[in-house]
Amino acid sequence: MLAHIWFFFFLIAFVSGLYQWLVLGNGEIFSELIGATFDMSKLSVEIALGLVGVLCLWLGFFKVAERAGVVAVLARWLGPLFERLMPDVPKGHPAVGSVTMNLGANVLGLDNAATPIGLKAMKDLQTLNKQTPDTASNAQILFLVLNTSSVTLLPVTVFLYRAQQGAAEPASVFLPILLATTASTIVGVAAVAWLQKLRLWDRLVMLYLAGFVLLLSSLMYGLASLPAEAMAATSTLAGNLTLMCVIMLFLTVAYFRKVDVYESFVTGAKQGFGVALKIIPYLVAMLVAIGVFRASGALDGVLYGLEWVVAGLGFNTDFVAALPTAFMKPLSGSGARAMMLETMNTYGVDSFPALVSATIQGSTETTFYVLAVYFGSVGIKKVRHAIACGLIADLAGIITAIFAAYWFFY
Repeated sequence: MLAHIWFFFFLIAFVSGLYQWLVLGNGEIFSELIGATFDMSKLSVEIALGLVGVLCLWLGFFKVAERAGVVAVLARWLGPLFERLMPDVPKGHPAVGSVTMNLGANVLGLDNAATPIGLKAMKDLQTLNKQTPDTASNAQILFLVLNTSSVTLLPVTVFLYRAQQGAAEPASVFLPILLATTASTIVGVAAVAWLQKLRLWDRLVMLYLAGFVLLLSSLMYGLASLPAEAMAATSTLAGNLTLMCVIMLFLTVAYFRKVDVYESFVTGAKQGFGVALKIIPYLVAMLVAIGVFRASGALDGVLYGLEWVVAGLGFNTDFVAALPTAFMKPLSGSGARAMMLETMNTYGVDSFPALVSATIQGSTETTFYVLAVYFGSVGIKKVRHAIACGLIADLAGIITAIFAAYWFFY
């Protein structure tokens, strides 16, 4: 599937370029397309090299945690749940601990920690994928979808952008984002479970789910009761404090268990550079294809057609101005962010289109980027149903974001 999608990005861009040249008289379009290929190639390398430091940092801390036995304890605690969601992963396998820590970092909005821990989790899962190492396993697909759709309790970045643009209540999108990202996760997991025939209705799975929902609801209630400024500050403090506590837990347990913490950290950190270099070809391939598709103007044509359809059906079209963010979100995180800021500047930061755009921005992750980085780090080329499930989760998050924005703001 990925090969077909990749080819059609280029084909649609080329056809759109021909249309702009022959019909609209835009003689610069092919210069723009080629320029996009160079720009995206450069960006791919910058992203990968930018990950080197943080990969070394967190892979080092994770190696300390492994040697201290912290990861093994976490794996034992969550083993019964993962036996049902990832039946191919043996009980107590290191992947359980790394997957759990990655999801926890995502929930707290700690992107700098989530990505390197996620790459470590994907590598752990790959150790079980020996028969077909170039094909994604069921566990790897579920893990990827959990990352592209994962619940983010503290979307601090969106708050900060709204504050920079002068929003009266920067954190007013908190509850709509939480609703949208929760819907995205539920639908994504359900899609994977249906295709992989997982036992989601198992009593134990429902108990874990109930506990997670109770914890999430308590945190949401506590944060929602705070003023906007206090919510953003509390979110930032909670995330950074949690991160520092995790680091100190790793180091303290290892130190008192007579683990050489320095040597262990360096051993783990050495893996960071190799992982960053390995993902460069996959990032170049994906980001260049997305770049030419965006530069060709094909996205603008899709948005125009969608607005025409919505208006023809007699529905309110105020949300359509926010759809550039929705269309860019699965393709490019920086592109979606730029679209959100453009919407804020054009319509006003507290306008309805800007509120919808901000809610969409916080609802899901960038599916194709996550796929390129995570699967590329372990050399997976055949992604099976990972893209389909990821995009279904994205669609659920975007639709919920739009309805939530109408509910809260219209």
